[in-house]
Amino acid sequence: MSSEYATIGVVTGANKGVGLATVRNLALQYPNSNFNKGPFLIYLTARDVGRGEAAVSQLNEDSQLRNANALRAAGGLTDIRYYTLDIAQKESIQDFAQYLKTTHNDGIDFVINNAGIALDGFNADLVRDTLHTNYYGSLNATYAFLPLLKLNGRLVNVSSEAGKLSKFSPSIRSRFLSARSVDDVTVLMEEFQAAVEEGREKDAGFPSAAYATSKAGMTGFTTVIAREEKEKGSEVLINAVTPGYTNTDMSKGNGTKTPDEGSRTLVLVALGDIGKQTALFWQDERPVEW
Repeated sequence: MSSEYATIGVVTGANKGVGLATVRNLALQYPNSNFNKGPFLIYLTARDVGRGEAAVSQLNEDSQLRNANALRAAGGLTDIRYYTLDIAQKESIQDFAQYLKTTHNDGIDFVINNAGIALDGFNADLVRDTLHTNYYGSLNATYAFLPLLKLNGRLVNVSSEAGKLSKFSPSIRSRFLSARSVDDVTVLMEEFQAAVEEGREKDAGFPSAAYATSKAGMTGFTTVIAREEKEKGSEVLINAVTPGYTNTDMSKGNGTKTPDEGSRTLVLVALGDIGKQTALFWQDERPVEW
């Protein structure tokens, strides 16, 4: 199958919202991108088979894609395929990574790791579940996908502006920014969990917010891994991106951006001309402080 496609991309958590819009806009923008060297395959992943397959069917009937003749069935360049992936389950990540390695032995071009959860409420159990998916699951996915990328590949971890460091005490903020290993960031997540269990997270310098802290951790480990890869001489570009406050189920429909608007920075960092920029946090199509 590798010889059939010139470019191969993956979008996780893509059955709805920003993930679904990202797949659509990748297909629309690919023909005019520097990555365009021929047929393009996008893996749309989701936890639920029914919802994932329904999302692929929806895209195959999408008016924007049809009008642009973007899909190969209409003479375009892009195929979209579903694969089951639950980043909260290490075995699921390993299964997908092994499939990609076996099926595309020349490597893949990019991964947009959009999968994540946002749960209502705040208590120790909710914090544990949120960190398990958004931090540890995303970290496991990053380590699994990274070796599969081509020499000039890209890894885009979808974080959030909610995880900006202004929500943390100066000492915790400093520790995030000075982290030199993933372990340094993981220790911060462990300290947050322990502080919540003891009811003292604010005294420890953390917000009473599981999602925000998990996303700060995601941005933290992403920038650390990116710096490590660059120091090894790797040309793979690894960045964290926020779609912004987008009108999706995750924002309970309260977001100010449409899913298409939210997908813009994700698509730019995956397909666009961003030079050699890596280890950055992107918002509104440019790198910003986090």
